[in-house]
Amino acid sequence: MPSLAVETRSILRAHGLHPKKALGQNFLIDREALQNVVRAAEVRPGDVVLEIGPGVGTLTTELVDQGAEVVAVELDEELAAVLAQRTAHGRRVRVVRGNVLHLDLAPLLPAGGPFKLVANIPYYITAPILRHFLEGPWRPALIVLMVQKEVAERLAAQPGDMSLLGVLAQFYARVEIVRIVPASSFLPAPQVDSAIVRLRRHEMPPVTVDTVDRFFKVVKAGFGAKRKQLHNALVRGLAHIPATQIDAALEQAGIDRTRRAETLSLEEWGRLYQTLNRQSTAEG
Repeated sequence: MPSLAVETRSILRAHGLHPKKALGQNFLIDREALQNVVRAAEVRPGDVVLEIGPGVGTLTTELVDQGAEVVAVELDEELAAVLAQRTAHGRRVRVVRGNVLHLDLAPLLPAGGPFKLVANIPYYITAPILRHFLEGPWRPALIVLMVQKEVAERLAAQPGDMSLLGVLAQFYARVEIVRIVPASSFLPAPQVDSAIVRLRRHEMPPVTVDTVDRFFKVVKAGFGAKRKQLHNALVRGLAHIPATQIDAALEQAGIDRTRRAETLSLEEWGRLYQTLNRQSTAEG
């Protein structure tokens, strides 16, 4: 069996293609890492898998071999054509050319049925993809992403290193870094290592909030002014709430006003939101 590097180069050469830097194209050529992705997705016969950025179809083939039915969404028109040609005789692959953030997924995924999301995506689209599938109408039971190592660490961060992206991911899902994947595992090799990260959706959110949008407005306000103390960031980001009221909410929630947003746990964000919400209700 030829190596994935040889196979990938051969496919690209046969179609006169080269990886496009502007689209963040780095093709996985590490067979062990490829199998790790499939295992992380816990693929079973009959599973429906939405694959984003399938490239030349290396992962697509592996998913199908495990019995999955794959909807492969590729932004690059040339690569989509190559993949459609390579899978023309397979009955369990549907290739769709387009931007997954703008596609109507209703004709592509089972109505009301479970599906899994698997993707090897560049840094610049990680946050939009997560927001789209964690908060939108189409919510996978399991998400497995190949992302930059730094992004994976942000997703799985603990208090002290939290970010808005980490709060978002952990509000909706249990986040686990499955494996670090070195830059040499890709063609072309990127400048940084990557990681396989798995997000398993919570059956019930770990924090009880009445309105998710309002909860994240508070969180975004806290992270909105980098390196500022939490009180100052919230006063700036929640301009409609008096500073004295924010101070009172922080005190009631048991959170020091001089802390920074990255030190708060998800549970503390929940307490702060609930306190602010009670104040607003009492005033109303």
